[in-house]
Amino acid sequence: MEPGQAAVVIRDVEVAGIGRIDARVHGDIITALGNGLVQRGDIVVAGEGAALLPGLHDHHLHLLASAAAAVSVPCGPPDVTDAAGLAVQLTAAEPVDGWVRGVSYHESVAGDLDRVALDRLAPAVPTRVQHRSGVVWIVNSLGVDALALGDAQVDGVERDAAGRPSGRLWRLDGWLRDKLMPRRTPDLRVISEQLAASGVTGVTDASPDLDARTAAAIASAGLIQRIVLLGTNDLPPGTTAGPRKIVVSDHDLPSFDALAEKIRVARPRPVALHCVTAASLVLTLAVLTEVGTVSGDRVEHAAVARPELADWLARLDITVVTQPSLIARRGDDYLRDVEPADLAGLWPFASLLRAGVRVGCSSDAPYGELSPWISISAASRREAPSGRVVGAQERVAAWTALRGYLTRPDDPGGLERQVRPGAAADLALLDRPLAAALREPEAVTVRTTLVGGRIVHDRTGAVGSPC
Repeated sequence: MEPGQAAVVIRDVEVAGIGRIDARVHGDIITALGNGLVQRGDIVVAGEGAALLPGLHDHHLHLLASAAAAVSVPCGPPDVTDAAGLAVQLTAAEPVDGWVRGVSYHESVAGDLDRVALDRLAPAVPTRVQHRSGVVWIVNSLGVDALALGDAQVDGVERDAAGRPSGRLWRLDGWLRDKLMPRRTPDLRVISEQLAASGVTGVTDASPDLDARTAAAIASAGLIQRIVLLGTNDLPPGTTAGPRKIVVSDHDLPSFDALAEKIRVARPRPVALHCVTAASLVLTLAVLTEVGTVSGDRVEHAAVARPELADWLARLDITVVTQPSLIARRGDDYLRDVEPADLAGLWPFASLLRAGVRVGCSSDAPYGELSPWISISAASRREAPSGRVVGAQERVAAWTALRGYLTRPDDPGGLERQVRPGAAADLALLDRPLAAALREPEAVTVRTTLVGGRIVHDRTGAVGSPC
């Protein structure tokens, strides 16, 4: 709250473990829970018996990619389903900063893209299309020339048998940022407002290998939420360091020794290790067994983790940060494409908890759904877009998934934060009691969100008290 700003009283709210009560916020903390708390000049929010929660924290998303996706061309299902539709989409798009930028591509649309295939679809301007996994970008020939890929001595620039760039760029987001990121500060206000409207008061940006300029751009881009950064050692003011992000590349696994050295260099800071496949998770756990763990070490995704790997995670006391909404977004593709042996351990949740692993929840936006309420619903239902169930044995109660958003930024899946006097005034007021919200999470509307005692989203028409 800014100096001199009025206190906020949220009247008649449901607080877990207490019941219906009023909450008073002054400065950046909750100062009191009780009745008759309104004083002259206070801002009064009508709770009407709805649940008041600690603000939700998204433990893994990509802020710059989310902002860019908002002005990009959808290139995969359900928006685009065949090559002709993709060509129409790309040729009709208005270039931004000289490029057409496509996202969410999947092979079911037009097969494996390379520069030649993309030239047939989008020959007129430099064009880059990102696979929906976020692992690879494909650029057309004009894009190859614009990036000078023929002369680029960079790991991840794929080349054909003759040594020519194929147009595929593997795990080169940071390199592309350096080449293409406009010098102007990115605008994260729209994404921030969407997060606030969902009750999210803090985010952990999981973009790897952020340089100082990019980290500073994120910090100064108008984000309302508190910011934790995983991908940098150069922390700008107003941000907090999380574990150091290390990508265990699924398409090109590092050697045991190379991964061990990356972890040792990061110490004593905890590490957040990106692991999607079972192979990358096995390698990661083997290396951590050898080099040792520290409090706060975690695995991002763990998208395939059979029971023996869940037990191994538990023995090492490694937290997993998962993304349940990907089942709701891509479940039918998983059922079609994932090997039967991996389906049983796909995007685990319940089995991790049974093994004793802490599990935090996140969106992985823009690759997953930004709204935590969609993730909470997906975790409890495990339904693909067609309605088919993907791994019923991994369902968890909606409250369990919500807890994954209520835990501290530095302890995903640990103890949930509480609405109590002295706690930070990062709060989300729902439009219904908690029991009703958990019955139908995807229908929840957040009425009011506060960050640091300041109202950043409001649907109630909060008013100053006439007292």
